[in-house]
Amino acid sequence: MGHVPSMTVVDLDAAIGFVVKKGDPVDRARLSYLRTGVVPADDVISAMEAGQLPSGGWPTSQRGKVASIDVTCFRLDQLDDLGALGRPAAQRALDWLGGRQAPDGSWQEAKELAAEAPEWAQPGDPEATLYLTANATFWLTVFGLDFRATLPYGDDTPIPYADTTARGAEFIKNSLNSDGTWPSYLMTGWLGAAVMYRQDMFYEAARMQSVLGERLPRMAPVDAAAMAASMRRVGVSADDWTMIAAKKRLAETQRTDGGWDSEQGEAFDVHLTLNVIRAIR
Repeated sequence: MGHVPSMTVVDLDAAIGFVVKKGDPVDRARLSYLRTGVVPADDVISAMEAGQLPSGGWPTSQRGKVASIDVTCFRLDQLDDLGALGRPAAQRALDWLGGRQAPDGSWQEAKELAAEAPEWAQPGDPEATLYLTANATFWLTVFGLDFRATLPYGDDTPIPYADTTARGAEFIKNSLNSDGTWPSYLMTGWLGAAVMYRQDMFYEAARMQSVLGERLPRMAPVDAAAMAASMRRVGVSADDWTMIAAKKRLAETQRTDGGWDSEQGEAFDVHLTLNVIRAIR
């Protein structure tokens, strides 16, 4: 399965065909929602919500007893692709996330998760703290954005988690280096830039997007897709130069079978392809 040579536009039909052929029922439900906006059957969403702890978060394993910020954000990402952020399970998860914010505006995993948390989510690690802060703030911001969209024009109903997201954004802003880089992982950059954009911190958002743009020509497809999907989710224009550069990178790396190489196996290739569709639909 070679790559499409010299492509400048993603072949969306081929990407859709790849998901239909290689994806499981949940993948195809995600595809259907992304394409049509039709929420899938309740049993599909319920399966994705399974394992939620009474606290509202999800653990790192089926038998886990301690909720993880990283895993909970991942579940919210999956539920978002099914149009399920407004359901009670997602609401409990968002409330739990909001309640886990530290006084300085940051998030960290519980100390009890040190032995099972991945490198990028280790409790007490500054890089992990900034990543988790960007991730949690991003999802609370996304819900606030969706809530705002349901209000009539001029309605001044308070937006859920507004104070929480403002504190999270301030923590991210204060963590940036003078050149717009950030002392954390690449994924922290696009989550943080999305948060900055929605908080009207346009100077910081632009600096972070500039750094991301410089890295795009060499960025792995999985990162380019996640970056573009995150930025589009908070309303960054498809005509923004970083979005155009991301689509170019994704067009260059699309395979002849319509999918992309996640470097983690076929199931992850499908997830990556869905992220591309989410980013450019």
